[in-house]
Amino acid sequence: MDIAKLQEIINKTIDSINSGKSEILDIVENAEKECKLLEDELTRLKLQVAQLIKDVDVLEMKLKQGQKHLAFVNKNFEKFSQEQYRIAYEQADKLRLQLAIKREQELHFIRRRNELERRVKDSQKTVEKAENLLTYIGAALSYLTGDLQEVSLQLEDMQQRRLLGLKIIRAQEEERQRVAREIHDGPAQLMSNVVLKAELCERLIDIDIYRAREELKNLKEIVRNSLKDVRNIIYDLRPMSLDDLGLIPTIQRCITTFEEETGIKIEFITTSSSDLSSAISLTVYRIIQEALSNIRKHAHAQSVRIKLCFPDEKLKLEISDDGIGFDLSSLKKPNKDINSGFGIMNMRERIELLNGSFDIKSRKGMGTKFLVEIPLITDEVTEDE
Repeated sequence: MDIAKLQEIINKTIDSINSGKSEILDIVENAEKECKLLEDELTRLKLQVAQLIKDVDVLEMKLKQGQKHLAFVNKNFEKFSQEQYRIAYEQADKLRLQLAIKREQELHFIRRRNELERRVKDSQKTVEKAENLLTYIGAALSYLTGDLQEVSLQLEDMQQRRLLGLKIIRAQEEERQRVAREIHDGPAQLMSNVVLKAELCERLIDIDIYRAREELKNLKEIVRNSLKDVRNIIYDLRPMSLDDLGLIPTIQRCITTFEEETGIKIEFITTSSSDLSSAISLTVYRIIQEALSNIRKHAHAQSVRIKLCFPDEKLKLEISDDGIGFDLSSLKKPNKDINSGFGIMNMRERIELLNGSFDIKSRKGMGTKFLVEIPLITDEVTEDE
């Protein structure tokens, strides 16, 4: 299956998972709101029940007093008029009716309170279950999403490595073609001239000794030029000065050549270096070489600053320019052109092979900065790796 299609499926799955989590969160929030409404209603109802109980107590007391007064009137009816008897009776009956209504309300509110208490308990249990469900599903989704994201990163890494492999093959072929072309145009042609000159000298040595000597001089010059070309080709493949002189003088020679060819000024700051493994020396040199190549092609810079230091058993390299910069997000976009972006990918791969870190800081119009950090290791460890 196409890696891009797999990436699309995984991204859609992650989006669906996050959407499901959001819906569960909405359910929990709605359950909490409903529970809060029920609790508020229960609180108000309890206050009403408490007030009704007080009202019933007051009415019961008044009814007892009214009944006592009515009994007193009945017992001493000769002392009270018919009107007074009627009023006492109506007051007692009115109190009895009010008390009956209040008691009915009290019973209704108590039943309502009990019902609300049951609903509140059920709602609280629902909220608790929903929160537990959210916790469990959140944890599961987190693991699942993390796994899918890890798969996504692995797929992206596979795609990047596939492109890197294609670019490495292309670069190797181009390098072979370049070396073959340089040998063909340089030493091979010169060697052909050497053969012709040698044959000419063989013919002239018995005819014109003086011309033969001149041709031998020309032959020596041709051999010298051929040797120079061969040395230049060898130096491009691997600078011998790394082994003979060390990293710092080799970098300084590279900087001098770069300044002469481009007119871009380079400030080189370094501290005394400890003994570096050949792998680290070559990696640092290639990174500087590749960075300067990128600056030459793309940066439109006026000046460059290279800082190389060795604190705490580490090598730190910083290469910055004052050029036009670029948008870092463009590095993350998939690019089907296998000839694009090889330099930065190559630098990153070289550094990661040495357990180092590589970072780029850049913004349009603000220049670019390469930050490299490599732990210092011995030749033996590097060779084992």
